[in-house]
Amino acid sequence: MNAPVKKKIGIVGGGILGLALAVHLSDRGYRVVLIEARDRVGGILIPIGIGGYRWDRFYHVILGSDTRLLGLLERLGLLPDIRWGSTKTGFYTDGAFYSMSNVLEFLRFPPLSFLDVLRLGGTIFATSRVKSWQRLERVPVEQWLSRLSGKRTFRKIWLPLLKSKLGENYRITNAAFIWATIARMYAARRTGAKQERFGYIRGGYEPVLDRLRGLLEKQSVEICCGHAVSEVRKEGSGIRIELDGGGRVSVDAVVMTPDCGEIAGLCTGLTDAERSRLGRVQYEHVVCPVFLLNRPLGGYYITNITEDGFPFTTAIEMTALVDREAFGGKSLVYLPRYLADGDPCLEQEDSALCGAFFSALRRMYPGLTEGDIAASTVARARCVFPVTTLNYSEEVMPRTQTTVEGLLIANSAQIPNATMNVNELVALADRKAQEISDILKGR
Repeated sequence: MNAPVKKKIGIVGGGILGLALAVHLSDRGYRVVLIEARDRVGGILIPIGIGGYRWDRFYHVILGSDTRLLGLLERLGLLPDIRWGSTKTGFYTDGAFYSMSNVLEFLRFPPLSFLDVLRLGGTIFATSRVKSWQRLERVPVEQWLSRLSGKRTFRKIWLPLLKSKLGENYRITNAAFIWATIARMYAARRTGAKQERFGYIRGGYEPVLDRLRGLLEKQSVEICCGHAVSEVRKEGSGIRIELDGGGRVSVDAVVMTPDCGEIAGLCTGLTDAERSRLGRVQYEHVVCPVFLLNRPLGGYYITNITEDGFPFTTAIEMTALVDREAFGGKSLVYLPRYLADGDPCLEQEDSALCGAFFSALRRMYPGLTEGDIAASTVARARCVFPVTTLNYSEEVMPRTQTTVEGLLIANSAQIPNATMNVNELVALADRKAQEISDILKGR
């Protein structure tokens, strides 16, 4: 008796989610074809070149609690290439820098009174004790934090932290976001002095992408780069994926990993209700000038900025963690700005962005000069992560199974209760691979 033919699954999108999903579905015995519009896989993990060096397009770190990511890195043989180090967190407020990297510095934080500090600590403790994040989805994050911490502490501490990841979309975000942020913050710290401890992969994420592609090729996953999808529709008992230029791929089922707006535009046969739900997902976009400097800044990995008038709300000195020798002794600095739909900054030219952002950085570090810039570039990305609005998981989050048989969704909008990072995307791929396998077995 001949063995049954394995089902062929298409995955649209070759970011880290699509790559990890391809690994897991291949592990489960499916024939997989991965389709990516760019000329290489990796999505926002594709590196950039700056000053003759290559590193991650955006800033990424690994925590000891990132078990799904660490498991993948172990499978790829990259655990020995992780470098761990302690970092410092700074705040720039009232024209001065303050460290908030351990418990003592937390208690002595000058911009807050002792009562403010107690309320801040109480907020963190109370939020961390919440067992059901779903109930926090009904409360705006600003309302939750202001009620527990007070308006002054909200303005001095929480607001810059929210803006550093949400921009002005913090106004429509639910309180489950801060629950997830606090959970990750605790995971970043050791016991004892509670010092932050982060890791990075030697060479950045480029070796991860190279090893992933090699693993997929070894598992006979078909990888089609440089092929944008123009339409996805039902055809007989399967799905037909139309490609720009006239090509097509026929599969038994397809998993869509792009943002919800793109899915709605590509997939015919969805109901009006499904399109409406996909349309309710709002996304954060990001522009991030990146500088290679001839001198270090203040030694903080993260500096949160509480003052008005800055085009960025966080400065990331990557080489406060990564050995500067990886960049010939120079310092790598990211100045991200997260944006809502329609923000004109999304279309601003690179030179204008770098000029404005560096001028603001010089306000923080007056000794910095134009001559300290060895190289600069701008990283941009649209729809980097969804904004978890009120009642998100019940009313907004897209479902995996659509009304079109064989048309499935697995994307970042299905993470309602965690901060967006590589570990969460790898974990989502694992969960969705099992769910998708169960769905296909039931067909």
